Amino acid sequence: MKLNTCCFLGHRNMNETEELKFKLKKIIERLIVNENVDTFLFGSKSRFNSLCLELVTKVKEEYPHIKRVYVRAEYPYISEHYKKYLLENYEDTYYPEHIIGSGKAAYVERNYEMIDHSRFCIIYYDETNAPITRKSGTKIALDYAIKKQKHIITLPTERINI
Repeated sequence: MKLNTCCFLGHRNMNETEELKFKLKKIIERLIVNENVDTFLFGSKSRFNSLCLELVTKVKEEYPHIKRVYVRAEYPYISEHYKKYLLENYEDTYYPEHIIGSGKAAYVERNYEMIDHSRFCIIYYDETNAPITRKSGTKIALDYAIKKQKHIITLPTERINI
């Protein structure tokens, strides 16, 4: 676990408001200033993830030392061209080797990887956005982060479990 790392996990769809963006930006800044967080781990396939990347990129203007890392759940081996494309928005990217062959569970396993390598987890979990026909990947991640005793900030309610 890296003491200075935070990951973001959340639903594919979300209720994006100006209030949420403001709150999230403040949380990110607080982690950088008060907890010395300098590395942020991102997944993919969710609007929450995209929003967090936008906000961290904006905050990076004031705190240029912070790093954005994209943890891939697809494409264990990528071309230099694709890597160059990814590094336009991130300082680094990697694919956790132990998830090769995970099939549909690759995203769950990638999320576990991000949680295991973070001290802080910012998780957007809203029952109303959770899927009905299957268990929510975000709920699985939240339960795992709780089990691993991570410092968790849950949105949209801003419940802090530190």
